[in-house]
Amino acid sequence: MKRELVAIVGPTGSGKSGLALQLASRLDGEIVGCDALQVYRGLDVGTAKPTVTERRRIPHHLIDFVSPREEFSAADYISHAVPAIRNIAAAGRLPLVVGGTGLYLRALRRGLFEGPGRSPEIRELLARIGDRKGSGYLHRMLRRVDRRSAERVHPNDRIRLVRTLEVFIQSRRPMSSLMAARRSPLPEFHVILIGLAPSRDVLRARIEARVARMFDQGLVDEVKKLKNDYGEDVPAFKAIGYRETLRYLSGELDEERARQLIALASIQYAKRQMTWFRREENIEWFDGYGEDPSVVEAVATYLRPQQELETLHAETAS
Repeated sequence: MKRELVAIVGPTGSGKSGLALQLASRLDGEIVGCDALQVYRGLDVGTAKPTVTERRRIPHHLIDFVSPREEFSAADYISHAVPAIRNIAAAGRLPLVVGGTGLYLRALRRGLFEGPGRSPEIRELLARIGDRKGSGYLHRMLRRVDRRSAERVHPNDRIRLVRTLEVFIQSRRPMSSLMAARRSPLPEFHVILIGLAPSRDVLRARIEARVARMFDQGLVDEVKKLKNDYGEDVPAFKAIGYRETLRYLSGELDEERARQLIALASIQYAKRQMTWFRREENIEWFDGYGEDPSVVEAVATYLRPQQELETLHAETAS
């Protein structure tokens, strides 16, 4: 019987961390972050990072351990997350993978895509073809060599069209076949996927409240310190919340406009996250936000049979 791993997904502001803390307390779990920005030290307010008190109460992994100067990739995430998950399970506790970076979760479930790297020359050539003949023409090119990928890529999605064609040109193999050859780095785990889906109105209100809370809790001072310590050329300043606050500090925006832009960008990002996660298989969706007691109880009830199976398996094995 495979070991159990619970992954909690959903859009920004849906209460994933709140739900994870509740479940970790109930189910003797530890939390493994799945967030591309919470890995960075010093990015606390703008990433809604779990507080020090919360991290003392429930052990957290892959949070607050990378210098803001460093690039951090999906491969880096896998290299840290896999041993953390295995160590948690080996100690008899439940790993809870929590966050909104869908690429990281997909890499945990299915493995990394090991295709050829980027080729500026091929990209430039394909870009010229696209500019001259349109994205529809690139899509028809892709359909001739990789029908399965063409069915998944929208004819107007120039970035993905170029990348998929680039892979075929370099490898002479369809990206779909390369993707199918991926292997999960955690084959010994059964992944249970929990998704949070609050209504749009509730999510919008929660995001707007979060933005106000970030400014009240010192987002501006946080960005000032990061800028003074590391300069402006760090990955964090490309992220929602940080890039707008930088523009506020430079005088390009007033505070109210910066808040509005952060909220708007966050809402748009939440929509993209939901589009991504809706494409993932086997997610059990729960309407509502993670701190709602009824949602916590519903998720705990959903997980209980699997927990009982784990206990029975451990007892019979001993």
